[in-house]
Amino acid sequence: MTEIAFHFNAPDKLAYACRAARKLLRQDRRLVVLAPDTLMDALDETLWHMAPQDFVAHCRADAEAHVLEASPIVLAQGLQDAPHHEVLLNLSDEVPQGFGSFERLIEVVGCDEADRAAARVRWKHYMQRGYALVRHDLAPQGA
Repeated sequence: MTEIAFHFNAPDKLAYACRAARKLLRQDRRLVVLAPDTLMDALDETLWHMAPQDFVAHCRADAEAHVLEASPIVLAQGLQDAPHHEVLLNLSDEVPQGFGSFERLIEVVGCDEADRAAARVRWKHYMQRGYALVRHDLAPQGA
């Protein structure tokens, strides 16, 4: 069964996704980042412009097959063509179709109420299906 963790109170979902991608890459894990159109270009651009010591090799899901196979991190808008199924990082408001084929799912939740409301719906969806959920609060201690 997929291991699901919610990371709440991310002040900047884009920056958090980049840090998570870098961390998972250093752990030699393969990652698919599911992001809506509105975030995809910014995420791709941010990953390309990280400091050289923080470089995160990645591609988009529509890349050629040999590029997808060689890329440890894939940016996708859907999971139907995901080349690997280790870790899924969800930046969208929806329950990802096909998330159950991944070993691990990380749900990133921002601080604004609309994002939190969408996360509550996803949380309820997973709970109703019997998933054990882990909660990580990213808010600074004492805030």
